[in-house]
Amino acid sequence: MGKQVHSKYADTTLGLLFFIEAIFFIPVDPILILYCLEQRKKAIWYATIATLASTLGGVTAYYIGNILWDTLGIKIIHAMSSIETFEQICHQYKHYEYWAVLIAGFTPFPYKIVTLTAGFCRLPILPFIICSIIGRGARFFLVAILIKIYGDKIKVFIDKYFNQLVLAFTVLIILTIFLIKFKN
Repeated sequence: MGKQVHSKYADTTLGLLFFIEAIFFIPVDPILILYCLEQRKKAIWYATIATLASTLGGVTAYYIGNILWDTLGIKIIHAMSSIETFEQICHQYKHYEYWAVLIAGFTPFPYKIVTLTAGFCRLPILPFIICSIIGRGARFFLVAILIKIYGDKIKVFIDKYFNQLVLAFTVLIILTIFLIKFKN
C-alpha cells in the first residue's frame, strides 16, 4: 500500500475505499493514516477525499436502506449485525434523528449500519448528508491534522509497534462486530 500512496491513482484509490467503507465493512482508518504519513503535505487533501467519498458512500447506503431494503438492505444487516440491533437503532433514530447520524459518523460505530438505518427510517436526505459531512469530516480531519503536526513521532511509533498495533486493531474490529451482532 505504501507504493500506492505515490501512484497517479492514489487519490482515486483512497476515494474508492472510503466510498465502499460506508456501504460494506472495510477498516479504512489505517489507510488514511498511511496516506497521511507518507505524504504529510497532502494530509488535509486526503481527509477531504475521505470525507466526501465516505459521505457519497453513505448516501448510497442510505438509498439501499430506503429503496432496496427488502432485497439488498436486509442481507447487509444480517451480515453486519442483527435485526434486533437494527430495530434498536431505528427506535433511537426516531428519538434522536440527526444526532445519531452526527455522533455515529465520528465514532468507531460501523457507519454503514447508521446509513442503512437512516434510509430505512427515511430520515430527510439533506440533513442526513450535512450530519454525515460534519461527523465523518471531524473524524478524518482530526486524524489528518494530528499526523500533519506529529507525523514523525507517530511514524516512529507505528514502525516500532506495527505488529502489535495490527493485532490490537484486528481484535478491536472483531470485538466490535461480535458485540454488535450478538448483543441481544
